[in-house]
Amino acid sequence: MGWTESIRDALGYIEEHLTEELTIEEISRQVHFSPYYFQKGFALLCDFTVSDYIRCRRLALAASELVATDRKIIEIALKYGYQSPDSFTKAFTRFHGCTPSEARKGSPVKAFAPLSIKFQLIGGATMEYKMMEKEAFTVVGLQKEFAYEEATQKVPEFWEEYFKSPVAKTVASVFGVNSDEKMKGDRFRYLIGDVEQGQVLPADCTKQEIPAFTWAIFPCKGPMPTKIQEVNRQIYEEWLPNSRDYEIAAGYCIEYYEDPSQYPLGTQDATYYAEIWLPVKKKHNSIM
Repeated sequence: MGWTESIRDALGYIEEHLTEELTIEEISRQVHFSPYYFQKGFALLCDFTVSDYIRCRRLALAASELVATDRKIIEIALKYGYQSPDSFTKAFTRFHGCTPSEARKGSPVKAFAPLSIKFQLIGGATMEYKMMEKEAFTVVGLQKEFAYEEATQKVPEFWEEYFKSPVAKTVASVFGVNSDEKMKGDRFRYLIGDVEQGQVLPADCTKQEIPAFTWAIFPCKGPMPTKIQEVNRQIYEEWLPNSRDYEIAAGYCIEYYEDPSQYPLGTQDATYYAEIWLPVKKKHNSIM
């Protein structure tokens, strides 16, 4: 099953079970992908995390029911997964800009239609990549754990934290290593650092061994983070769905960054160079 079909089926499953408990593990199992790559692919293709999408759909349906029926607010809150009136009111107000009581009295609420997959002609453009065999290597640096749904905001904040830390004075920021070896949860680890070179490390440094893999390496040339996000989207929209020979091998994604000081405008330079590395294996009849 390809990415497009998987996302389509996942959207259908979510819509059918919006008033039931929904977990990333169950949704990804329905479409035969690991939670790790399902969440990453969903966010890239849909511009929402899975959790955000579910939350928006539930709050939109809750508002519709509030306006159209006389059901008690607490009953509607429970139906759409909120265990208390307070938690429902807070979420409802953030999304709609008014409280449930105000909505019932006539304040406007927001609609949020379900996503649907339509055929779109894409591709036809060149996309550079190369395959490279790499032995296992060790990276050292500063590492934190994040939930997938907070990654867009928290990872850039972590980079700012890194540059202010003592680690940045000892370890270069060559790699951003995203890892979730089991590929089953809703969290991942992100390490900023470089290949271990025998240097004396600050106490808060973390070491991580990256196993030997065949890596698909995608060049990203242009201002960051715009260019690396663009290439990441291309990988999931075009390269992965159309690769006849390769599939993802493990729960790693590595970002490689050249030294910004070598460019006139640093990471915002039009010629700035970075890479995305994905571990891959030859396709066979198994679930990713």
